[in-house]
Amino acid sequence: MFDEHDPLLARLRTLALALPEAEERISHGRPWFSVVGGTAFAVYGSGTKGPESVRHDAGLVVHVDEDERPARVQDPRFFVPAYLGPKGWLGIDLDPPDTDWREVAELLDASWRHAAPRRLVGLRDA
Repeated sequence: MFDEHDPLLARLRTLALALPEAEERISHGRPWFSVVGGTAFAVYGSGTKGPESVRHDAGLVVHVDEDERPARVQDPRFFVPAYLGPKGWLGIDLDPPDTDWREVAELLDASWRHAAPRRLVGLRDA
């Protein structure tokens, strides 16, 4: 369900795996990034359900803070992914040429903070 040599995935890997104790594994046919031995904080590729179902092969799915969710949902760049959407996750496509990779790094960091144990968050903030 993904191309191992996808340049967008390579760029995403660089950002995601730079986070403390981050690892990548393949689950459900897609790359998932998680804190070692713990909770996932990002997924590469997704889709939406329903009558207007869309595949987002170059989509990044992350957990979004509740206070940011309403604004992100209104932003047309974001989508509510199937299955993870009801749990507070949103997706953003990485393939537009004007993708803001600093924003992507911030989204990854915020999602990582949601998944990481407090000790790791404290180390990152130190």
